[in-house]
Amino acid sequence: MTQYMLKRYFYLWMTILLLLLAVIAFLSIQQGTISLTFAQVIAIFAHLMGIETNTPFTTLQQAIVIEIRLPRTVLGILVGSSLAICGVTMQGLFRNPLADPTLIGVSSGASLAAVTMIVLGHSLLAPVTQWLGFYALPIAAFIGGFITTFLVYQLAKLENGETSVATLLLAGIAINAFCGALVHVLIYLADNDQLRTLSLWQMGNLANASWTEILICLPVILITTLLLLNHGRALNALLLGEREAHYLGFNTTRLTRRLLILVALTVGTTVAIAGIIGFIGLIVPHLLRLLLGANHRLLLPTSLLLGAILLVSADILARLLVAPAELPIGILTALLGAPFFIALLKRRYHK
Repeated sequence: MTQYMLKRYFYLWMTILLLLLAVIAFLSIQQGTISLTFAQVIAIFAHLMGIETNTPFTTLQQAIVIEIRLPRTVLGILVGSSLAICGVTMQGLFRNPLADPTLIGVSSGASLAAVTMIVLGHSLLAPVTQWLGFYALPIAAFIGGFITTFLVYQLAKLENGETSVATLLLAGIAINAFCGALVHVLIYLADNDQLRTLSLWQMGNLANASWTEILICLPVILITTLLLLNHGRALNALLLGEREAHYLGFNTTRLTRRLLILVALTVGTTVAIAGIIGFIGLIVPHLLRLLLGANHRLLLPTSLLLGAILLVSADILARLLVAPAELPIGILTALLGAPFFIALLKRRYHK
């Protein structure tokens, strides 16, 4: 495929994904325990812009759209796109299609640090909580995610600069188990209110989304996302190996450190806001490689859109499957993502 044809193909898929995201986002606002019609949703948004229509709606319906479903949808877009671009980045950095923030322990490290702040934030770590305020949780999650990311990278790195699949997965299993054990120790020390918060948060959900949380996490996610989007050429060079990337003019040591910090900061923020949501960063890159190939300059922007589409779609299913109750979104993504990972692992083993 020529460069011109590839560019047209890329723009075609970007347009399709943008339109699909718009449809999914509208459905997320419309669907729920209290369903709204298409006309009512349009009328509510028109009313906010000062345009009155003939479609009737109640004050309760307007509050549901503006204060509950819209921030939830926006948060789902932010988290889904962030996890997807982090998955693409980690797979390019490790040169390994099995790398994922959840599988190799990054999310577990961020979760352990966040749980530590939740349980000990009013006792042992009270001075830190008072000093950092709301930012204590995201900062703690970032530190935990960065430490585990760096540790896994060092354990899986071979002398020739490549990464070992077996070591990567084994290191991820070990770190997940270790962090999980420490989390259970903290859960044992938690009181009843903290236990309920932790149990819902660990399963991952967007139910507590609010405009305050979005405004706090939005600058971090926007900055890290824009910076990661700018590393398409560098990730393409890393596919050839660290030595080859160095010969092409990239400082691989500095590049690796920068990417690890950006991924840890992004994953830490999403874990602090929405809990642990797995497999988005694993599924999205593989689906896009089937369509666009391995060029990261194409994978990174399209992963933003597809990640948002998948997570918002999963959130809609989580609300409708057991209505009027709600299934934690982390459970749903794990149920869908685990078979995909097993099939992928089996395929690589046969190769």
